[in-house]
Amino acid sequence: METLEETELCFPQLLNSSCRKTIRPHFDTIIYILLSFSSLLTAALNLLVIISISHFKQLHSPTNLLILSLAVSDFSVGLYMFFSVMLIDGCWFLGDLMCTLYDYLGYVIASASVGTMVLISVDRYVAICHPLHYSSEITQKRVQVCVCLCWICSVIFQSLILRDVLKQPGRYHSCIGECIFFINYIAGLVDLTFSFIVPITLIVVLYVRIFVVAVSQARAMRSHITAVTQSGKVTAKKSEMKAARTLGVVVVLFLICLCPYYCVEYTGQVNLLNDSSVAFVLWLYYFNSCLNPVVYAFCYPWLRKSIKLLVTFKILQADSSKANIL
Repeated sequence: METLEETELCFPQLLNSSCRKTIRPHFDTIIYILLSFSSLLTAALNLLVIISISHFKQLHSPTNLLILSLAVSDFSVGLYMFFSVMLIDGCWFLGDLMCTLYDYLGYVIASASVGTMVLISVDRYVAICHPLHYSSEITQKRVQVCVCLCWICSVIFQSLILRDVLKQPGRYHSCIGECIFFINYIAGLVDLTFSFIVPITLIVVLYVRIFVVAVSQARAMRSHITAVTQSGKVTAKKSEMKAARTLGVVVVLFLICLCPYYCVEYTGQVNLLNDSSVAFVLWLYYFNSCLNPVVYAFCYPWLRKSIKLLVTFKILQADSSKANIL
C-alpha cells in the first residue's frame, strides 16, 4: 500500500506536502499527442513567416512588420503550448518561481497578440480609408516603434495586474508540485477591460468602417468615373483591398478563437464545464496561432515563394536577401 501511495505522489520523499499525480486515461494520452503535434506545427509555421519577413528585404514593409510581430507572438504560443503539454502529468517540478514566471509569460504573449491585432486594424484602416496619407503616416520607423511599445506595454501592464502573484510566487499552491494561477477580482476586471473589451471594440469598429469604405470604393470603380483615374489607381487599391481582406480573415478567426476563452475565463463558468469542454476552449485559443500562417500561405504568393526558397536552402546563397519575392 505504501508503494502504491508513493508512485502517485509528485515528490514521494515529501509524503505530507506533495501533490498527487493525476492518472490520465488512454483517450487523454491521444489528445496530448495531438496537442503536442499541433503546438510544434504552430511553432514551425510561424517560424517560417518570421524567417521570411526578416530575411528578404523586399518584405520589409510596415504591414509585414506587423505580421512579423504577430508571428512572433504566435510562435511563442506554440512553444508555450508544447511546454504545457510536456508538463501535463499532474505535477510541476520546476518550483513556484518558474510556475509564476511561466504563467506570467502566457499573459504577456496574449496581451501583445491582442495589441498587434489592434495595430493591424489601424494599419488597414489608414490604407483603405485615408490612402493619400498612408505613405506619410504609416512609415516603417513608426511601425517599429509601435510594435516595440506594444510589447513593452504588455510587459508593464501584466506586471501591474499580476504584481501580487509576482511578489509571492506559489501563494495559492496547496501542495508541492502544483502550478495554479489566480488573480483577484479587480485585477481580473481591469485585465478583461484593457486586454479584451477595449481592443476588440476598436478592432470591430475599425473593420466595420473599412468594410463600408471598401463597398463604396467598389461601387465607384464599377461606375467607371474616369478611365484615366482608374488606370492609375486601381492596381494600388486592389493590393490594399487584398491585404485588408486577408488580414480581415485573420482578425475574424482571432475573434472566433479567443472569445470563448475570455467568456469562460472571466465569467467564472470554468467550474461548470467538464474537462473536455475546458480542453476544447483552450485548444481553440491556442489553435488560432496555427491558423494565421496558413491564411498567409493561401493569400500571399510571396510567402509560398519564400518558403520554397527556405526548403530548398537557397536562402543560404549569397545575396539571397535581395531576391525578387514580390
